[in-house]
Amino acid sequence: MITTKKTLLSEIEKTIKELNFESITEERKLILQPLVAFIQSKVENHQEIRLNLICTHNSRRSHLSQVWAQTAAAFYGIKNVFCYSGGTEATAMFPMIAKTLLKQGFQIKTIAKGTNPIYAIKYAENEYPIIGFSKTFDDSFNPKSEFAAILTCSSADQGCPYIAGAEKRIPITFEDPKVFDNTTQQVEKYEERSIQIATEMCFVFSQIALYYGIK
Repeated sequence: MITTKKTLLSEIEKTIKELNFESITEERKLILQPLVAFIQSKVENHQEIRLNLICTHNSRRSHLSQVWAQTAAAFYGIKNVFCYSGGTEATAMFPMIAKTLLKQGFQIKTIAKGTNPIYAIKYAENEYPIIGFSKTFDDSFNPKSEFAAILTCSSADQGCPYIAGAEKRIPITFEDPKVFDNTTQQVEKYEERSIQIATEMCFVFSQIALYYGIK
């Protein structure tokens, strides 16, 4: 299940290398531990690792979490990782998410416009791009079984007591940057939330890499 690290786009590499794991509290590490354990069990059993990152509208936090989890897996050399996202309802990926990721080094191309645009999000020159658009967590685009459901907001956690097909349900909630929309702090707070999610997803995959001695 382990492979060599992927070469990411240079600005993303720079962003990741500047992350500070010491900013993660011990309490927060306990929240992340079930995800570490899920990934570890899949690696040990030579199984594919499927993560479905879920929030209410699949518009902000779930997209950031999907993108950074997939990127972290590549950076730390954990193969056969497939990350998805969804919501309890479909809306659209909020434009500030694309702008934030673009600023942090991702290449983003709009491949379909409309009320629910579809984006191709590249983190490495030779890897398939992440396809970003809003959908429900049980959309046909997402896996039907053998996945972990990662709840990235408390309302989705409370509103989805049962997620069909999920092997494991793991709440890892983040504060919504939406509260800063239409304020002078919007750009700063979206970047801040993205960096928090990047830090925590990279920490999770770094634990797997550490166990297997990947440098």
